[in-house]
Amino acid sequence: MALKTGRGAEAPPFLVMDVISAANARAASLPPGAPGIIRMEVGQPSTGAPRGAAEAAIRALNSGAPLGYTEAFGLISLRERIARHYLDHYGLVVPARRIAVTMGASGAFPLAFLAAFDPGDAIAMAAPFYPPYANILQALGMRPQLLECDATTRFQPTVAMLEKLDPRPAGLIIASPCNPAGTMLAPDELAAIARWCHAEGVRLISDEIYHGLSWGSVAESSAAAFSESAVVVNSFSKYWSMTGWRIGWLLLPEDLIRPVECLAQNMFISAPHIAQVAAEAAMDCREELEGNKAAYARSRAALLAGLPRAGFDRIAAADGAFYLWYDVSALTNDSAAFSAAMLEGAGIAATTGLDFDRGRGGRFLRFSYCGREADMAAAPERLARWLGR
Repeated sequence: MALKTGRGAEAPPFLVMDVISAANARAASLPPGAPGIIRMEVGQPSTGAPRGAAEAAIRALNSGAPLGYTEAFGLISLRERIARHYLDHYGLVVPARRIAVTMGASGAFPLAFLAAFDPGDAIAMAAPFYPPYANILQALGMRPQLLECDATTRFQPTVAMLEKLDPRPAGLIIASPCNPAGTMLAPDELAAIARWCHAEGVRLISDEIYHGLSWGSVAESSAAAFSESAVVVNSFSKYWSMTGWRIGWLLLPEDLIRPVECLAQNMFISAPHIAQVAAEAAMDCREELEGNKAAYARSRAALLAGLPRAGFDRIAAADGAFYLWYDVSALTNDSAAFSAAMLEGAGIAATTGLDFDRGRGGRFLRFSYCGREADMAAAPERLARWLGR
């Protein structure tokens, strides 16, 4: 007798994870002395946690003090430090009680979605998009509503697009800087979207995980500055280089504080105590983190200069994050096969656009440039040789 499976069993794969596996297998197969694989498939900083974070964790482990459950929303000292970050970085006064420390941004999304939406609700988002947005929503019985964006809107949604939605969606997810395109909403654009959502009763979820990693063309701003009903998601994974520590946070509106707290108590109990200690210390490691950012900027510049000579010359405006989103339709209409061949022939791992846009992604590739700076500098020449340029 066949057993029933749940809705979550039908969740699509996150294809970048398959690329990681293929790149690992390819690296393991290389003979000694062969050039290594250049890893440009995943948004994982090569730098690791800042020294001050690691030292704080070591001190906590050596102290003998128990590292147990914290409050569901996290250590009050960390929540207060995050609140101070909003004042220092954005000029926003945010009470610590509105901060919920989570198991990375990945743990924040289901908490926000479950508290704000019901099964069957439509949640709008720009396409291309970060795949787990849609995959988590679908697993929870909600409906992703894709807004096809392109270079004319800098791969970001507009109020004009939203006005055409009838009926209105229950929510809207935005990301600025966004993954995969690296584009940003200017403060006036973000304000217009946030105010439209609040006026129309559309819950705004603002993914701000790449804040701190912008390159000067567009100013960073938080949706919390423009809407009292918006939910803000952030994480220590990107600017703070702490992917494996699995620590993030939500900035919640007043009406979702208790609902999210109850969900967090039941689903996660709390984020790891040791990771919270390290994250709080990381927030005071600005000099080291800005050094990491400077390395990303050099890698970005090297790729923007070198990749066009290799045939990659149609790129989204790379305002922030550490991704380059290339239209490679002049080279292929099957970016999955192309990326597999590129891994085999050039030793470079990149992510097919199909991960981010199931309809149009066959003609796009995403390159991540947060890996080793020397590898990023070497990538254009490798690609040029492989393509015979």
